[in-house]
Amino acid sequence: MALQQYWWIIDSLLGSFLVFLLFVQGGQTLIYRLGKTKMERTMIVNSLGRKWEFTFTTLVTFGGAMFASFPLFYSTSFGGAYWVWMAILFCFIIQAVSYEFRSKPSNVWGAKTFEVFLFINGLLGTILLGTAVGTFFNGAEFTVNDMNQSQWATSFGGLEAVLNISNVALGLTVFFLARLLASLYFMNNIREENIYARSKKQLLYSGIPFLIVFLFFVIRLLLMKGFAVDPNTGFISMEPYKYLHNLLAMPIVAILFLGGVVGVLFGLIKSYLSEKYTKGIWFAGGGTIMVVFSLFLIAGFNNTAFYPSVADLQSSLTIQNASSSHYSLTAMSYVSLMVPFVLAYIIYVWRAINNKPIDLEEMKSEEHLY
Repeated sequence: MALQQYWWIIDSLLGSFLVFLLFVQGGQTLIYRLGKTKMERTMIVNSLGRKWEFTFTTLVTFGGAMFASFPLFYSTSFGGAYWVWMAILFCFIIQAVSYEFRSKPSNVWGAKTFEVFLFINGLLGTILLGTAVGTFFNGAEFTVNDMNQSQWATSFGGLEAVLNISNVALGLTVFFLARLLASLYFMNNIREENIYARSKKQLLYSGIPFLIVFLFFVIRLLLMKGFAVDPNTGFISMEPYKYLHNLLAMPIVAILFLGGVVGVLFGLIKSYLSEKYTKGIWFAGGGTIMVVFSLFLIAGFNNTAFYPSVADLQSSLTIQNASSSHYSLTAMSYVSLMVPFVLAYIIYVWRAINNKPIDLEEMKSEEHLY
């Protein structure tokens, strides 16, 4: 149990960092909204181009960690919700292609074509990821037999998740949050007055709808029935206010959640009201990580099914019945001791890349632009 909980914490941390790094996708949907000239758009794309690999790598690492620690979830979701994950994969493929070829001299399609690809990645990538995570709370259409063989109960391959309003609300929450974080990131990373002013104005256009859909999702989550697990028998049943009970039963998680909300609000309000404030991305980004991390914890801890089945309640997956063997979890735990060193390297590279904010002179003298 300790190893299973440990690896759920690791996976939850990876998922929370991934949501923060989706500011890259959010920024891609703002290229033409914030950049009115070719040079301004080039500055925006290059600001994002220096960070997009962090997001892509974290996504792959999150998927790999889930596969290694909870393989039954991986085989059930990635195998059953096929079309959802293929759509997400396609979105990230065209993103990689766009950054590679947008400014190449042999690009016969023109830069605008790849900028459209980046917009598609930013729009669908965030909404689909958020909708997929929503099934952690609202359930999915699958069954699992006694041999741990899973089968999807519909022919839609996971696309039916968009029919649940709570799933869509979380998808839209991630989308508007990504745009909000992107605006704060541009205010911190680009030294250009027009982009700064437009990014500041965009805080309202992204922040208000974000708060609306986020509050809708959270209120509905705390008031809905949840999927409770009997710790002695493993029997799954519906419990009223389950996720509210989880939050109250784990006060540290509740503090993390509330602290994260305060961090996001502080970064948003301070950046909008101040004259030349550029540090909002760190408060909002840190708050995002705390909120998402706490949501993952209430989804899997306190005897809760983290991947519920609405087709067959007893097929729901928990961190106990979906995890790898004791031997595998132990072996991977030794590998996980390298995580702090990896994080230190990421911080070092980030600081090195951000050593000098992007400005007009750099774009004019740069030989290798995205």
